[in-house]
Amino acid sequence: MKTPPNHLKSIRDHLTNSSDYSDRVLWGAPVHVSIGDLLLGTSLGGRLPELSGRSILLATREPLAAALALIELDGVARRIVICPPDTAWEHFPAVIAKGGVDAIVSDYTPDDDGAGNLRVTCGSRVLALQAAQLEPCPTEWVLLTSGTTGSPKMIVHTLASLTAPIDMSHDHMKESGVVWSTFYDIRRYGGLQIFLRAILGRGSMVLSGAGEGVGDHLARLSAHAVTHLSGTPSQWRRALMSPRARGIAPQYIRLSGEIVDQAILNTLQCFYPKSAVGHAFASTEAGVAFEVNDGLAGFPATMLGRRGDVEIKVCNDSIQIRSNRVASRYMDEESGILTDEEGFVDTGDVVELRGDRYYFLGRRNGVINVGGLKVYPEEVEAVINRHPAVRMSRVQSRRNPLVGALVSADVVLEIPNGSDPVVDFRSEILELCRQSLPPHKIPATIRCVPTLTVAPAGKLVRHHA
Repeated sequence: MKTPPNHLKSIRDHLTNSSDYSDRVLWGAPVHVSIGDLLLGTSLGGRLPELSGRSILLATREPLAAALALIELDGVARRIVICPPDTAWEHFPAVIAKGGVDAIVSDYTPDDDGAGNLRVTCGSRVLALQAAQLEPCPTEWVLLTSGTTGSPKMIVHTLASLTAPIDMSHDHMKESGVVWSTFYDIRRYGGLQIFLRAILGRGSMVLSGAGEGVGDHLARLSAHAVTHLSGTPSQWRRALMSPRARGIAPQYIRLSGEIVDQAILNTLQCFYPKSAVGHAFASTEAGVAFEVNDGLAGFPATMLGRRGDVEIKVCNDSIQIRSNRVASRYMDEESGILTDEEGFVDTGDVVELRGDRYYFLGRRNGVINVGGLKVYPEEVEAVINRHPAVRMSRVQSRRNPLVGALVSADVVLEIPNGSDPVVDFRSEILELCRQSLPPHKIPATIRCVPTLTVAPAGKLVRHHA
């Protein structure tokens, strides 16, 4: 029987009642904090009582500072608005207003902006001060989406909805010596899930550093012998391009956040043959819907229609989710209604049934229109990525006066020594597309590029013509 930790009063309450935290560590870059030292003091100094019952904006530079503040503030603050590090400064006034923010916790050097908000510096050094005895306060966790335009949506979760996907009876939650990490930032839903697993289980965690390069991050993962590592497919592809990727040997690899194609699953399994490789489908609004651990892309059709913790259905080719993992609401009415009358969240992720398995095609709002015919970029990328020389690809639209748009592809290649010119690889990629795709989905142009930009949220940056 699955045992989610929905009974938790707060993260700190859980840690205090644990008996084996002495050797558990949160490693940042370059400092670290032991869980034992954290429970003896407070990372917020003597300011914690002032934050009781407040709506707090958490805006830190370092992920470790954010981790410490989350542990301290959960069960103390009325609301924590968690800002990813790339939140644009022009969006802060709207976020503060919508969140009813009356205090700010940050590890940035405070500027006198005249706003009159309480500022508390949350550094990475734990002060040996006894935390005040505060009345427990149920805390709302507000996560921000990673939209490219306009003010980000603010999505309200509780500790119960965030921890509902966590199975406390699983081996990796019960075993000591587990070292978690993620290429995600913990201030986004995917990274926060890994952070909560590390904190609520018996493991330690390696957090990324602000501005840290992929190679340096991998070096620290190797130094601390990471055992469980997660990221988006794009983050994993970028990591595998680093020579330091050979220095880690995780026991479990998890992918989420983008469509997981068979190429990246096969690559990871070959690169780390002793690792278990799985992928999960989740969104900030719907939470974690399901995990797939059979080594195949997509998911079995038998997952639909089940009664249980999570109910999944496909309506108008889009996945819809109902569960206790779904966020409670949007922070503001402008963002619309989170669920329909039956409690389902429409994720906007389009799938197609092939045999007894559903496969992801792409986002409903990301389609390319080629003469009235739909093309999902991710579907074409999944074919291109099968070529052994392709490390990453990005498909996008290119304007065309006759049909409105054509399909164009950028690819990052790893060309073996002594291989034929790049043009030969382009021909091979095109032939692969012709064998697998209808004519309107075949790229009209293929451009070889040295790199592709991955956004702070871990997803490929897509340009629209």
